[in-house]
Amino acid sequence: MTLRHLAVVMPAYNEAEGIQGFIDEIRDCVSPLADHVSFHVADDRSTDATATVFDAVSDVTVEVQPLNRGHGPTALSAYRAGLAADPDVLVHVDGDGQFYGSDFVRLINALTTEDADVVHGVRDGRTDPWYRKVLTGAVGLLIALAAGRRIPDVNTPLRAYRPDALRLLVDATPADATVPHVHFSLAEARAGFTVRYLRVASIPRRGESTTGTMWGRGNSVTLPPKRLRRFVRVALVEAWTLSLRPSAPLRGIRLPETVAR
Repeated sequence: MTLRHLAVVMPAYNEAEGIQGFIDEIRDCVSPLADHVSFHVADDRSTDATATVFDAVSDVTVEVQPLNRGHGPTALSAYRAGLAADPDVLVHVDGDGQFYGSDFVRLINALTTEDADVVHGVRDGRTDPWYRKVLTGAVGLLIALAAGRRIPDVNTPLRAYRPDALRLLVDATPADATVPHVHFSLAEARAGFTVRYLRVASIPRRGESTTGTMWGRGNSVTLPPKRLRRFVRVALVEAWTLSLRPSAPLRGIRLPETVAR
């Protein structure tokens, strides 16, 4: 089945080195699947040329954020931009290009052929810095306890959604949330979403700096323990407030029976 409209959304910060090649690769792979493919980049006030790379590219829209707010709020802004374009399917991925375009085809096909509300790309061979792996593992354990089952790669940035299911999650999550994908994963497990998990390759960030720019540049970047502790503390408090406590807003999400797949 050919989709009417596929939207691909990306948060990005200082990704001018590799983002154009990444989007070109995705476009080449997914174009046969949809009559129209659009790309929506939320730029977190990059200090390089990320915001202007696509000035002459008609199918890519770049929205520069009013403030530099970090990955979570920027991802939510990208989701909202994609939903506003009224797609049949929406795919989220980070702008650092740590996936192959061919895996987008597998993700979308799994969504459309397996009667799913969302498909998560579960990363194999992750090349992220140690502190991101530690954070993901710790949060994954916490979410597994809350959900009553293990959720593979709870914070994966590669996800394909049915728009009606996604809108429930985005509308219930504050725009300044630090770890929206953690909230999404837990809400999906509790709310009766049909979730599929697909193993995908995780590759190094595209561009000269293989470690990315969120925490600094250079091949030997390390995160100061104080900063790591602060981020983990913020994420845990947010998880309790939005998803874990008895009156948490995301606990009330339920997928209506009328949502079409």
